[in-house]
Amino acid sequence: MSSDTLTSLLGNFWSIFLIVVFFGGSIFVHELGHFLAARRRGLKVERFSIGFGPALWRKVGKDGCEYRLSCLPLGGYVALPQLADLSAIEGESETDVATLPPISYATKMIVFVMGAVFNVLFAFSLACILWIVGQQTSEDLSTTRIGYVADTITLPDGSKVTSPAKEAGLQVGDTIRAIDGQKVKDWPDMMQTLVTSFGQAKDGRREAIFTLERAGQTIEVIVHPRLVTEDKVRKVGIIAAYTPIVAEAPKNSFAEKLGLKVDDELTAINGIPLLNLLTLHDALQNEALQPFTLKIKRGQETMDIFVPADRPKDTTGILGAAFRTTTGFIHTNPFAQITSHASMMVRVLVSLVHPHSDINASKLSGPVGIGKIFWDASEAGICYVIWITILVNVNLALFNLLPIPVLDGGQMLFATIGKLRGRALSMNFVGTTQSIFMVLLLTLIVYVSVFDIGRIRRDSKAEAQVKEAAAEPKKAPDQPAPAKP
Repeated sequence: MSSDTLTSLLGNFWSIFLIVVFFGGSIFVHELGHFLAARRRGLKVERFSIGFGPALWRKVGKDGCEYRLSCLPLGGYVALPQLADLSAIEGESETDVATLPPISYATKMIVFVMGAVFNVLFAFSLACILWIVGQQTSEDLSTTRIGYVADTITLPDGSKVTSPAKEAGLQVGDTIRAIDGQKVKDWPDMMQTLVTSFGQAKDGRREAIFTLERAGQTIEVIVHPRLVTEDKVRKVGIIAAYTPIVAEAPKNSFAEKLGLKVDDELTAINGIPLLNLLTLHDALQNEALQPFTLKIKRGQETMDIFVPADRPKDTTGILGAAFRTTTGFIHTNPFAQITSHASMMVRVLVSLVHPHSDINASKLSGPVGIGKIFWDASEAGICYVIWITILVNVNLALFNLLPIPVLDGGQMLFATIGKLRGRALSMNFVGTTQSIFMVLLLTLIVYVSVFDIGRIRRDSKAEAQVKEAAAEPKKAPDQPAPAKP
């Protein structure tokens, strides 16, 4: 077995281990909250299951509770016959409910809510770890400054149109402070806020109001996003700002001939600030092949490098060099982390029901998509896995509190209705409603998973094409050009 194969296998085992520990652990923590609350309030706990359906493993403890791992890893449950008859979901109960004492409204609400509470507590504890250790980020992710404005964007049908950013007059160097009044703290937050926006102009076009800081002044610009990529999400054609830094200038490359060295910072082209490699890429690929001056910073010194018109026109590289940007660690307090995730979850939920939104169930991620996210995160590092776990737990807590039958929020709704009307809802009504919504929930999971699989296949195909292109022999060392927005 080659070392590469062994490394790959170990990497796969590590990824699976992290998914089991953090994704499975999130479900376990949720059910543990219900379990401990039920025990504390003196309820009969019949079963503690991770997953639904037939048991893969089971054991009856000394406390009389059956602990099991079930074959459908779509969640879990704690069987509490005194609270609700969920035999259609959890299996038939062996307990005669009539022999058990009735429970109070307060007990019901405490037991139902503790699953979400434990998810938040788990997320908070992990957020404390990230606060102390710090989370690595790069300059382009930690900014909201625009580094490149595309002339055109490509629509899902393959046609090219003028980019909304170009039409609206967004400029390189603008700093985005808010979208539709929602403040944004970094580039991913800005992109997510844009995707979940639902503004619409009077003529029916999509609309987003960008609050910008330009030359020390705060201005508002109306932008009309377009739907792009196969997922059809809102984009405007902008990329984040960063300072390109030479990471490698291979021997005999055009970069070496120009005199570029490792750690040189590229700061301007013809006196205009260079805030993204795509600007340099466009200058190099200009059909007229105009000469230009590239300003660089080397240590504490600045110097100009003349790039002649008589240069190799390489469509796959930028000066034949490799580039990087600055990285660092951010230490965000746990309250801010939880609030940020919760705020985004709320925006997604609002977008799902808003008539002018482009967000629908096909944009969501189910167990397959979440598993893929954890898999990718495991390759990025344990801190990113922790960050994803915090996100999943906050989302799991809020989702379960929705007043939908089958979810904890639905159970709390039934209990509240029973409290207000002076008598509990009939078991037949509750059981039938739960069964119907369980079928709907499973159908939604299957529907979402189909799109998850489609996205995974597209990503795998794109990754294979990149590897294939990288494996092809080239005339000179080069660096692939950054993707267009």
